[in-house]
Amino acid sequence: MSDQIKFIVDNLNKEPFKKNYNLITFDSLEPMQLLQVLSDVLAEIDPKQVVDIREEMPEQTAKRMLSLLGILKYKPPGNATDMSTFRQGLVIGSKPVIYPVLHWLLQRTNELKKRAYLARFLIKLEVPSEFLQDETVADTNKQYEELMEAFKTLHKECEQLKTSGFSTAEIRRDINAMEEEKDQLIKRVERLKKRVETVQNHQWMLKIARQLRVEKEREEFLAQQKQEQKNQLFHAVQRLQRVQNQLKSMRHAAADAKPESLMKRLEEEIKFNSYMVTEKFPKELENKKKELHFLQKVVSEPAMGHSDLLEIESKISEINTEINQLIEKKMMRNEPIEGNLSLYRQQASIISRKKEAKADELQDAKEKLASLEREVSVKTNQTREFDGTEVLKGDEFKRYVSKLRSKSTVFKKKHQIIAEFKAEFGLLQRTEELLKQRHENVQHQLQTIEEKKGISGYSYTQEELERVSALKSEVDEMKGRTLDDMSEMVKKLNSLVSEKKSALAPVIKDLRQLRQKCQELTQECDEKKSQYDSCAAGLESNRSKLEQEVRGLREECLQEESKYRYTNCMIKNLEVQLRRATDEMKAYVSSDQQEKRKAIRNSGKNKKLYEKVMAQI
Repeated sequence: MSDQIKFIVDNLNKEPFKKNYNLITFDSLEPMQLLQVLSDVLAEIDPKQVVDIREEMPEQTAKRMLSLLGILKYKPPGNATDMSTFRQGLVIGSKPVIYPVLHWLLQRTNELKKRAYLARFLIKLEVPSEFLQDETVADTNKQYEELMEAFKTLHKECEQLKTSGFSTAEIRRDINAMEEEKDQLIKRVERLKKRVETVQNHQWMLKIARQLRVEKEREEFLAQQKQEQKNQLFHAVQRLQRVQNQLKSMRHAAADAKPESLMKRLEEEIKFNSYMVTEKFPKELENKKKELHFLQKVVSEPAMGHSDLLEIESKISEINTEINQLIEKKMMRNEPIEGNLSLYRQQASIISRKKEAKADELQDAKEKLASLEREVSVKTNQTREFDGTEVLKGDEFKRYVSKLRSKSTVFKKKHQIIAEFKAEFGLLQRTEELLKQRHENVQHQLQTIEEKKGISGYSYTQEELERVSALKSEVDEMKGRTLDDMSEMVKKLNSLVSEKKSALAPVIKDLRQLRQKCQELTQECDEKKSQYDSCAAGLESNRSKLEQEVRGLREECLQEESKYRYTNCMIKNLEVQLRRATDEMKAYVSSDQQEKRKAIRNSGKNKKLYEKVMAQI
């Protein structure tokens, strides 16, 4: 869980979010703030999701996020029973629900951006079937589907062009190069024409060259035809082998079969065909004729009105009552022979219906078998046209599949080895870069220390001495100096080296002490830094808590201020009403008749107003 939170915080601090969180501040976020972070990540994937959570209802927020996560094909951990807890946790901003979603989204942001972009155009709008009955709606829907397919093809072509590596600048360069080549060829042709015109009988020679070119083209065409005929011969030989194999299998099946089984099969086919010809097809033909006669009769009759329909319905009801009466009379007679006959008739009708159903099933199965055989033949012909090989069947296909499996395992192993080598190469490359950088830093530090100690250039002089010694040895080998000269040179160089070492010995001692001091200081610095980080984290958490308290107190202050204003307005309103009531009481109590008439109570028009005022008082 800590690795997951660390990954989320690292990615949120990068572009394009720039949240500037650490582990403590991120873990101390409130549910609304956590939901806002999730909404910001979704808005980066789909720009339509740019919403402030505080201005949106919780149900709308959950619905919006769930729909987008469904489009992005996010699968919550757990089974179907955990889906309700997932939705509830998304509504309330639960950390165990939102952390995995953020981790999944930040892992594959670029892929999800592409998926969200494609979903805008490729999620099909489901139109109800009753609306598709309208021609304009059906045409619009068809046009919409065609545009969707066109978008798919164009997007695929665009992706292929992006991955192919071609660019407009390269194409323009190729076009310019081809135009230059064209100009050069035109100039060469003109030069050759001028050169040929000076030769005697150049027209005759050109004619012979043209004939030679035609013959060469004809030779290439004949060679191509020969190759095609060879391929056709190869296909014909394969077809002949296949037919011969089929013939052998048929002969083998015929040799194993007995004449009794063949006669039984033929008798069954004859019975089925005779049943179809004598019983089923005539019945179907008769039914079709009846339907046709009935439809012709309906068409020939004039249009019927509402009264005609009522008459026909009344006749139908009368006939139904007569039928019911006849059935009741028949049941009252209770004839046993008729009862037995009706039972046999029912059984015969059931059997005939079953027979017809089975015949229909057999006919459908035969048609399906024929269609499948046709499809198999078409598919085999297509495969032969593509690569000219026969379709594998049975044991050969199993052997082929086993070979493929073995090759796929070998391929996976080799691919894994290559991946390991690549990873190791990357690590070695990185270590090489780090070592080079460290070497440069050490050289820089050494130069600064030499400058401080006043012995700048010691390392350079040492390298120069080594280089000079190497050059000297090469020069000595080239000139073929004697061993005495070489020993003297070595003595001189050793003496020089010993002098330099003796001069640098105190400096090296001081350098060792300084290195030890540097290690102690770096250790102390690391400790102070860790103390500072922990203190800063605590202060940051306290600051966030104080900000939350201040925000709550500001909201309470605003609420109390609104209440204060409301009570002031109510007091003013009550004062006005009280003033009106006192004026009314003075007018009503006064002895002057004119003032009494002015009172609201005595005027008929303002009686309702008076009642309202008194009710408010």
